[in-house]
Amino acid sequence: MKLLYTRYQRGMGIYIYALILAALLGSGCKKEGRIDYIDSNAPAPVQISGINVENRSGVAVLTYKIPSDPNFYYAKAVYEIRPNVYMEARASIYTDTLRLEGFGDTLAHDVKIYSVGKNEKALEPIVVQVKPLTPPVLLAFETIDMEAVFGGIQIGFKNPAMADIAIVVMRDSTNLNTWSPLATFHTAADSGKFSIRNLDSVSQKFAVYIRDRWNNKSDTLYKTLSPIFEQAIPKPWSVLVLPTDQTALAGTSYTLSRLWNGLATWASGPYASSNNNPLPQWFTLDLGKKVQMNRVVMHQVDNIGHLYTGGAPKTVEVWGSNNPAQNGSWVGWDSLGTFHSFKPSGLPLGQISTDDTQYASVQGENFEFDHILSSYRYIRWKTTKTYNTTGQVVMGEIDVYGKIVN
Repeated sequence: MKLLYTRYQRGMGIYIYALILAALLGSGCKKEGRIDYIDSNAPAPVQISGINVENRSGVAVLTYKIPSDPNFYYAKAVYEIRPNVYMEARASIYTDTLRLEGFGDTLAHDVKIYSVGKNEKALEPIVVQVKPLTPPVLLAFETIDMEAVFGGIQIGFKNPAMADIAIVVMRDSTNLNTWSPLATFHTAADSGKFSIRNLDSVSQKFAVYIRDRWNNKSDTLYKTLSPIFEQAIPKPWSVLVLPTDQTALAGTSYTLSRLWNGLATWASGPYASSNNNPLPQWFTLDLGKKVQMNRVVMHQVDNIGHLYTGGAPKTVEVWGSNNPAQNGSWVGWDSLGTFHSFKPSGLPLGQISTDDTQYASVQGENFEFDHILSSYRYIRWKTTKTYNTTGQVVMGEIDVYGKIVN
């Protein structure tokens, strides 16, 4: 009986010890809330000093000396970018720089600078004056051009500040100065060209202006243009296999016929050559009839691994022939142009925007020829550089536009 009682005591002791240990562990792991003591009666901090102004394109950068006052919490700038449109910039105690953005002119602007304490108290502000340099929307507008092209119009631009801008194109659809939006292109690239296609080949009034994310706007360029007639060359086409052409595929489903199935999605199956062949590589297409070509459109695949990366073509050559050499050489071929892929966002490799996808995959990249007067039945597509591979080319679709000769 005594033995049983002793065992009972030991068991209870272990049980109680376990409960105490669990309680201690639970107490030790409990996350305490952050306690910040803020003295609501503390005075406003000493003002920042030694303010230096650096005016840039659409921006003013202020540097200053941080006060040694222990109550100083952050610096705040309040400024007006347009009448009754106010902006605010803040800089914590860990930095000595305020960046003021959003200016759309080169006028002088008063800036109120507050030194704010931990209790949000602030003295009367210091007022400094900034005078930003020519803003990005105006710099870009100075370079913009609009011209008629095959099937539509083309807008060319330079963006020396590489700022996020929107190029807005409008059309007078009634010829009574009733302007309606036609397209908006977003870009941060340093330069480029955008096209609007499928427009009637009649005289029309167009307008274009540039705005930024603060809704600053440039002047408006007006032009009356007549898009040049063209037609889409009917599909399907066929493949002409020549001895030097690229024929090895990434898989049996990634054939060249995918380039004219009307789809540029990964799910529909793109064209993809194998990884084991170096660049450059080329293939030959038979359009079935002679065509005076204006342009070709390359649709990149919407897959993240091959959209402006991977095997997406970056630099290509397009050639035309009516009597290609049967040994696969370049005898009998005429160069129609060398083209470079364009990325609207200007983002680095591996990063894409929705505008990139819309431009490269949905709309397709336009590679326009310089007044090709001859007509050709066969085209040879030569990829000389991809975005991020050495041996594979991946594409979603190709379109050809021009005029069928026979």
